[in-house]
Amino acid sequence: MARYRGPVCRLCRREGMKLFLKGERCHSEKCAIEKRNFVPGQHGKDRKSKLVGYGLQLREKQKTRRVYGLLETQFRNNFEKAALQKGITGENLLNGLERRLDSVIYRMGFGTSRAQSRQIVRHGHIEVNGRKVNIPSFQVKAGDLVKVRESSRNHPTILSARDATAHAPSPSWIEVDRENLSAKIIGLPKRDELVQIPINEQLIVELYSKST
Repeated sequence: MARYRGPVCRLCRREGMKLFLKGERCHSEKCAIEKRNFVPGQHGKDRKSKLVGYGLQLREKQKTRRVYGLLETQFRNNFEKAALQKGITGENLLNGLERRLDSVIYRMGFGTSRAQSRQIVRHGHIEVNGRKVNIPSFQVKAGDLVKVRESSRNHPTILSARDATAHAPSPSWIEVDRENLSAKIIGLPKRDELVQIPINEQLIVELYSKST
């Protein structure tokens, strides 16, 4: 599975905001943004430029794909699928990204970051409607029952993540049973619940529209 393997804190610094890529560390004083909130690199402190046009669109796209942990080809494929669906392309894109199984596990609170949630899925700890699913990009739909497999119910990483995220509310489209490590998808994500950081999806649509 292709994925970014470099240091992730520099990604937050590049975007100038917390992308919550390292779970609990992002909520602590160890967060890189708290210490070095400037662009990474030798001359990072001196690089102050105002983004307009293409630069603004590019940064929005980079920020969004980094939030969801996708490489460029993966992200582009998601956009093309969204463009073929009925409705608003930008909202379709975010909707599809949120309904990825790794994102759902993260939203359920059984992973402190999407990267950790992706690993939990890849290691076969999750089942959907009674069948094991180890594909992070698997798309859940309304009515699906997502749960931690019986053999993984005492997994320390999952239990630790559940306890660490106990304060975080679940989105309205996921009905979470934290005690039984399960959740039911009761609807589709609403636009105001799609992401936890500001994203202007229209800029992404405009960016990709230039190359089609």
